[in-house]
Amino acid sequence: MIINDKKYTSDVIIFPEKVIDKWWRKEGHKVCVEDLKEIIDHEPKPEVLIIGTGYYGFVEILPEVEKTLESYGIELIAKQTREAYKIFNRLLKSSRRVAGAFHLTC
Repeated sequence: MIINDKKYTSDVIIFPEKVIDKWWRKEGHKVCVEDLKEIIDHEPKPEVLIIGTGYYGFVEILPEVEKTLESYGIELIAKQTREAYKIFNRLLKSSRRVAGAFHLTC
């Protein structure tokens, strides 16, 4: 994935103003609430979180993730990474605050 002219090959979290490289999850292909701490704690909070679940969509988002994000007023959109980045870019150009978490390695 190319972000601001830099190539990333490991999983990333993206905010409009910064990139967190090498996003690791507690359980490789599962996303739990703990894995999204940087996003939940970020100020200002994003209105939308786009999660790219990998090229083949192997990443599973645990049920408590959506409930927790909703409690913070964060909408979750999860798609295969090849679709998720397009949605992220489109929302980034809108007036909505967006963050992205992308699985890039498979």
